[in-house]
Amino acid sequence: MRKKITIAIDGYSSTGKSTIAKELANKLGYVYVDTGAMYRMVSLFAMRNNFINTHGFFREKLIDALEAIELNFVFCEEAGFAEAYLNGICVENEIRTLEVSNYVSKVAAVPEVRKKLVSIQKELGKNKGVVMDGRDIGTVVFPDAELKLFMTASADKRAQRRFDELTGKGEAVRYEDILENVVKRDYEDSNRKDSPLVKAPDAIEIDNSDLTKETQFSLIFDLVVNKL
Repeated sequence: MRKKITIAIDGYSSTGKSTIAKELANKLGYVYVDTGAMYRMVSLFAMRNNFINTHGFFREKLIDALEAIELNFVFCEEAGFAEAYLNGICVENEIRTLEVSNYVSKVAAVPEVRKKLVSIQKELGKNKGVVMDGRDIGTVVFPDAELKLFMTASADKRAQRRFDELTGKGEAVRYEDILENVVKRDYEDSNRKDSPLVKAPDAIEIDNSDLTKETQFSLIFDLVVNKL
């Protein structure tokens, strides 16, 4: 039987980490874990309870309520992937909004939040055969992962992708607002004190600014095959 490995995919927002991770997991028959969705779910919970809004971020209230947060992924045949569930309710669409994007880096910087989610992530990947994407998978969650990738692309290309995705869903958004959000998240993710976004020394950097999805998948799948 072919050995199973852990594939850790880190990188900047809107670099297509989740897309490539899903494709790899499907091709290999591995478990896919979208850690970004987990932080988005906590952010949505904080927003709904007024722990974070335009007036400020009430971190202690969120920390005190962490035990009341239950996160799950349930496979949806119609969608073709596992959707995000917050306390038993599907929130897959709600967590992908620009409003959640504006708050998620602040929520993800809270050490208590990271501790709770990293513990869940480690448990999900303890038996290998997992593809996990996020900001600190190869540095904190699975520092011994057999294959580590670090995804990057220019800010304007990433903003355009996010703009196309949101407008395709019928959301009324401005490209300028999305570009501002991308640049702000890059700074916040890279400069937080707890588990900042950094490229692991043994990670392979993939700049997909000008790569087609097909070319990128072929390149990365070859890397996987070499590890197997």
